Amino acid sequence: MAADEPLVLGIETSCDETGVGIVRGTTLLADAVASSVDTHARFGGVVPEIASRAHLEAMVPTIERALKEAGVSARDLDGIAVTSGPGLAGALLVGVSAAKAYAYALGKPLYGVNHLASHICVDQLEHGPLPEPTMALLVSGGHSSLLLAPDITSDVRPLGATIDDAAGEAFDKIARVLDLGFPGGPVIDRLAKEGDPAAIAFPRGLTGPRDAPYDFSFSGLKTSVARWIEAKRAAGEEVPVRDVAASFQEAVVDVLTRKAVRACKDEGVDHLMIGGGVAANSRLRALAQERCERAGIRLRVPRPKLCTDNGAMVAALGAEMVARNRLPSDLELSADSSLPVTEPHVPGAAHAHSHDHDHVHEISKDNLYS
Repeated sequence: MAADEPLVLGIETSCDETGVGIVRGTTLLADAVASSVDTHARFGGVVPEIASRAHLEAMVPTIERALKEAGVSARDLDGIAVTSGPGLAGALLVGVSAAKAYAYALGKPLYGVNHLASHICVDQLEHGPLPEPTMALLVSGGHSSLLLAPDITSDVRPLGATIDDAAGEAFDKIARVLDLGFPGGPVIDRLAKEGDPAAIAFPRGLTGPRDAPYDFSFSGLKTSVARWIEAKRAAGEEVPVRDVAASFQEAVVDVLTRKAVRACKDEGVDHLMIGGGVAANSRLRALAQERCERAGIRLRVPRPKLCTDNGAMVAALGAEMVARNRLPSDLELSADSSLPVTEPHVPGAAHAHSHDHDHVHEISKDNLYS
């Protein structure tokens, strides 16, 4: 870690976790998180308004905690990065507004960055600079995507994505059917270790010869598992929860890893990076390692804490923006709940509306009562 490397604070509020990270170059100095997941658990999923209010309450204390953990002053920072999209509109607005306030008060450059690109860039904190291009499989509650990134700060290309449910969403829904609570990923992972992944032949979506090679579909799998469980219950039979968890999980990770390895081969890329909350799944990591080794592909997966939403990943991408002299955003930066992955960052007002997506803007004094 060199003293002249950019020192950047990152703020992440795209969903239910208030994350604040501080990095110097590719070295992680602090990773503070305040989660509201327990508040959402009784609703069986994230409630956007509750998430937004939780971010408001947690923002300043979490920033102060991160600065203290890193042993730096806010005035030492070279820049402030924030997730400007995609994500929950209200939650994003809290983070963007906070970042703009700190950037303005401190006179520091502001970088509005893409949530998905940040999930890729966080691996630099674990395994060093990203290869170029980087092949990334991102799997979370809201996304399942295969991405090729020749330059993580300016050139991210989508190869495939889910056409319905994301992988993490499917985990949550099956956990709900099994009465396992929310979030579903960790508990299914835990129970699957005690089950038989070959016990039930659940379908593998979009794996036929005429199907899109890199797209994903988990809606049919989710329905198949739910109907299997319902049939057992209707017949008065006990549901083998551990076998169901293991067989369902195997169906998901089988498709994810198979398509990711195929993309690497087709594109001539000799490594694979896996990120997003579902990347913390132990079976996904194990099967990916097994298949990558067989194919001569190097696997890069951050430690589980860096796979879930966090401020460190935003700071990592922000630091890369500073290091590569990318244009900062201006104080008109707005949250964009549907920011496409092809835009790793929003460089300023002149470029902020360069795609056909609805933007969510802050309320101004002029339109507050209109």
